[in-house]
Amino acid sequence: MTRRAAALLLAGPPAARACPPGIAPAEFARAMAEDVADLLADLPGLEPVVAAAPDRVADAEDVVWPGTPVLEVAGGPVDVLTALAEQGYDEAAVFAADVPDLPGLLVAKPFSALSTVPVAAAPADGGGLVALACRLPVPAWLPVDVDLDEPYAVERLKAAAPSPGDVVLTPAWRRLRRREDLAALDPDLEGWEATRALLAG
Repeated sequence: MTRRAAALLLAGPPAARACPPGIAPAEFARAMAEDVADLLADLPGLEPVVAAAPDRVADAEDVVWPGTPVLEVAGGPVDVLTALAEQGYDEAAVFAADVPDLPGLLVAKPFSALSTVPVAAAPADGGGLVALACRLPVPAWLPVDVDLDEPYAVERLKAAAPSPGDVVLTPAWRRLRRREDLAALDPDLEGWEATRALLAG
């Protein structure tokens, strides 16, 4: 049976540029991460994991369900994928922490793509990635330093791939990186309960 990990990545300082006035950036970042963690924990066939930089381990432990593994990883998504391969997973995807309203269908899309290609990526509106997924072990050609926040991450992945068919792009989604991004949150969309409650308070 194929073991699939869906990993939430907590790395770098909590994004302050998207935080509304009157809310602490760290509190806002935790609410968004909690919503993503809840989403990943609810999807059948995927094992939720949280990967955290050393200075974000406490945040990770705050947002996970009991029993969810927390991996301390000092690096980017490819380092997380490598660590998950060492944990015995066959496929894995690493997700950004600032996508609280990400639909579950878009979480599943990269894993569906891995049935035919070694690498799949979900682009973020405005540049960067929402998720990076691959079959494990990590393909040797995957750039070790590619980052979810890198504006030209998609272009780097395509340039590094031995052939164009080695990378599939799944539908894009928005990340909450600036205050104006908050206007795109849809109150009628299910999920994002922690972020919704914080903004309403």
